[in-house]
Amino acid sequence: MTAPSSISPPHQGSHWIEEWDPEDESFWESKGRRIARRNLAFSVISEHIGFSVWSMYSVLALSMGPEYGIDPAGKFFLVAVASLVGAILRVPYGFAIARFGGRNWTVFSAGLLLVPTVSLLFVMEPGTSYTTFMVVAVLTGVGGANFASSMTNINNFYPLRLKGWALGMNAGGGNIGVAVVQLVALLVIGVAGAGHPRVLLSVYVPLIVVATLLSARFMDNLGPVRNDTGAAKEAVREKHTWIMSVLYIGTFGSFIGYSFAFGLVLQNQFGRTPLQAASLTFIGPLLGSLIRPVGGRLADRLGGARVTLWNFAAMFAASGVVVLASLQKSLPLFIAGFVALFVLTGVGNGSTFKMIPGIYRAKASAQGMEGEAAAVYARRLSGASMALIGAVGALGGLGINLTLRQSFLSYGSGTGAFLAFLAYYGLCFVLTWAVYLRRTAVRAAPEATAGTEPRLSYAEV
Repeated sequence: MTAPSSISPPHQGSHWIEEWDPEDESFWESKGRRIARRNLAFSVISEHIGFSVWSMYSVLALSMGPEYGIDPAGKFFLVAVASLVGAILRVPYGFAIARFGGRNWTVFSAGLLLVPTVSLLFVMEPGTSYTTFMVVAVLTGVGGANFASSMTNINNFYPLRLKGWALGMNAGGGNIGVAVVQLVALLVIGVAGAGHPRVLLSVYVPLIVVATLLSARFMDNLGPVRNDTGAAKEAVREKHTWIMSVLYIGTFGSFIGYSFAFGLVLQNQFGRTPLQAASLTFIGPLLGSLIRPVGGRLADRLGGARVTLWNFAAMFAASGVVVLASLQKSLPLFIAGFVALFVLTGVGNGSTFKMIPGIYRAKASAQGMEGEAAAVYARRLSGASMALIGAVGALGGLGINLTLRQSFLSYGSGTGAFLAFLAYYGLCFVLTWAVYLRRTAVRAAPEATAGTEPRLSYAEV
């Protein structure tokens, strides 16, 4: 396929690129790489701030002292609501890219972050009703939805051989917004005290404006990525969409759930002050975010399924450490176990998202497709699946916070919840092995497997 002869630079025209073929190496080396990297950079900025807004309640809750009249269970529920809304909105956000264009939707979704941030500026004070806080928690969910549109958009820009790295960089740069907002909160609490949460919010308003303007100026829409309701319907019917959703609950769901809950657990189970909790909460999300591109790169080299399998084994072991620390009331051991879990969620986030385009490229090959036809099929189905998988995976954050809430209500600690998480990682290990790595598939002649779906091997995903 001949590379397009010209592409309008981002400051001209309507920011639409009408021809795009990243699998064509000559096109990729001559102009595609540069354009893709520019869009990746500004996608990361907007997604990063989106994650910060989405996780805002996880740090504001540390400033909600007795004068707010909200008990620990109520705080867990606030962050759970934010997680739920962010997960639900990922479905329409993921499909919006094809309808409105990646650049156009990024501009809109980045600007929309002003709504929850400004709302919090007005209501963040003692005496505000719990219902009001709940409504604003719903609004912060839009920050979590940005992930789906950003990942779907960047998936379209990169060739299959680089998707693990690109999606890992995009997601890792976004995920680190959780750690950054916690670091800024630590600075605010250390300098101004826990009673001045509005200072934190005031920092983010101009950042949102800048991110919106940068997206409008430097990003592009891809013309070949058109609204395709057929791809969405196929993705819903595809079993791998739901299998990968279960795995993504274990990786990203754990990352965002622990990011929201870690400070509250330290406060309520180990008696840490807001400043003490804030000085620890950022470490896990920071390491988990930074390691995500490494997980994607490892998956590019070793196979996503193989990396995912052994990552879940390690998460199972780290969860055992957390359970032991919780039973022994050992804060150092608890922090060590939790930090290890955060790192492993980052590796797993990168490897699971690498698996998705690989699965559909392997399915295309199994159905006899080659070249551009196979690439288009994989791009359509992986893009549609990512929206759904990202949404279901984010529900893990809801599940973690609701499970912790119930554990604290029932037992006064998070031990029961940690045992449940350990069991889930064991399930994910078995599922990854059974579906993607089990070597019992019969490599028979085509006529012997007619009418059946060929099993995918780790080398293909």
